[in-house]
Amino acid sequence: MTEIVIDTPEVRAAAGRLAEAAESGNPVRPVRDLIGADDVRRAYAVQRIGVRTRLEAGAQLVGRKIGLTSPAVQKQLGVDQPDFGVLFSDMNVAETTTAQRPPLLQPKVEAELAFILGADLDGDQLDAITARGAVDYAVAALEIVDSRIADWDITFGDTVADNASSGWFALGTQRLSLDEFEPRDVAMAMTFDDEVVAVGTGSACLGDPLNALAWLARTAREFGAPLQAGEIILTGALGPMAPLRPGVRVRSELICGKEIFAAVDFTWEES
Repeated sequence: MTEIVIDTPEVRAAAGRLAEAAESGNPVRPVRDLIGADDVRRAYAVQRIGVRTRLEAGAQLVGRKIGLTSPAVQKQLGVDQPDFGVLFSDMNVAETTTAQRPPLLQPKVEAELAFILGADLDGDQLDAITARGAVDYAVAALEIVDSRIADWDITFGDTVADNASSGWFALGTQRLSLDEFEPRDVAMAMTFDDEVVAVGTGSACLGDPLNALAWLARTAREFGAPLQAGEIILTGALGPMAPLRPGVRVRSELICGKEIFAAVDFTWEES
């Protein structure tokens, strides 16, 4: 899986189709007719074209996101592994105005735990213990996922090619040391205007968000782009995602025992 430099007319056409959707704001048909539903190498080759195009246009890479960490979602798409995408600075809702962010087409939101790395993760031994040691701190997070594919009609190949169905993200301001809590023991409740729409746990994320981070570290190293200090890592959903509507106040609370110890809020205000 390390070699993903594939340059074929089909890969370029898939990247072009997704770019058209991003530019026009209109979802397009799936790209699996061009690259297949589960061809990992071709899907990441399409993703890499999209990332390169954004970087060449001046976008700043600030981290990565992990998707498909839930066994239920993996089963739904017929895969046995997570996927990953790239985070750019203009996806961070705290640092950019709505008008400056990539447009949302058909967004959904999910609650996550984000890690901010204090050290590179590029060594030979990349497991949950090593990953823990590289984390500077954790924060509550909301990922506003999106798809350029019409009606979210996606397979593994479609979502990987589409930068793992990325959109925006919101980070909580309270920094949590991993000495204070165990990520796998966290409980989560996500509300829309104070109504609970999703609940979950840290263990729903590959058994432990640190397992997800270790998987990403190994995979990113294999792909020749190891994780670096300072990067933001969205580790994957702690519970079900919910369709997002403008004006709804979204809140995710992280709970240990019976105590709320971190939260993040977000409202999508259309430009």
